[in-house]
Amino acid sequence: MRDRLFAVYVALTYVFLFAPILVLVVFSFNANVRGSTWTGFTLEWYPKLMQDESIRDAVENTLVVALSSTVIATIIGTLAAYAMHRYQFFGRKLLDLIFYMPVIIPEIVMAVSLVIFFSVVSFTLGRTSIIIGHVAFCISFVVIVVRARLHGFDESLLEASADLGANPLQTFRHVTFPLILPGIVAAALLSFTMSLDDFLISHFTAGVGATTLPLKIYSMVRFGVSPVVNAVSSVMLCVTIVLILISQRLQRTA
Repeated sequence: MRDRLFAVYVALTYVFLFAPILVLVVFSFNANVRGSTWTGFTLEWYPKLMQDESIRDAVENTLVVALSSTVIATIIGTLAAYAMHRYQFFGRKLLDLIFYMPVIIPEIVMAVSLVIFFSVVSFTLGRTSIIIGHVAFCISFVVIVVRARLHGFDESLLEASADLGANPLQTFRHVTFPLILPGIVAAALLSFTMSLDDFLISHFTAGVGATTLPLKIYSMVRFGVSPVVNAVSSVMLCVTIVLILISQRLQRTA
């Protein structure tokens, strides 16, 4: 009886969490323009997404920001994770704490801190400021994922490479990098997903003409929830789920 009650409790928890998302996806196929009452099935809202120029611009900004921040965060985060795993140096524990701070502290705190920083250095808010904010946020996740892969790394392979005459750069290129590559790709996909879905940092650091898709969805919802909003949200949901599943698969492979 206890196991059955626990199973019912878990099932109700999942229903509570995911039922609103399921309703959103279902109503993205609603023929009713207002979207509040189901009147029939239609696919017309999805083609309308590509016809809306403002949504296309938001998608373009989102992809540019996500791709740029992912590349930068993955490179910096991978090198930082390798250095912290491989070497002992002064300030290593402090640096470790700094990398974990964006994961621990509330995102709103980091968003406000970035706005203050850009104001102090007189940096104009725009697409570049969003990229900088996302890089600062995503590096931590890259470091965590890559260090998890390096944790089980066989150090004897590095010794064997050195015995065969390879220098440290050749060892990293031909031995270390191929072995941790699945972890790097998983970290990059996770970073891309976090940047793609981010709202708070984008909201605080965005300037004129730098509206990302989450910001666009928020501005559309303020005037009422329509099937177009549901369709945009459903597309983002599907993309996010696919990227997370690929990232988790690569981390298990790694």
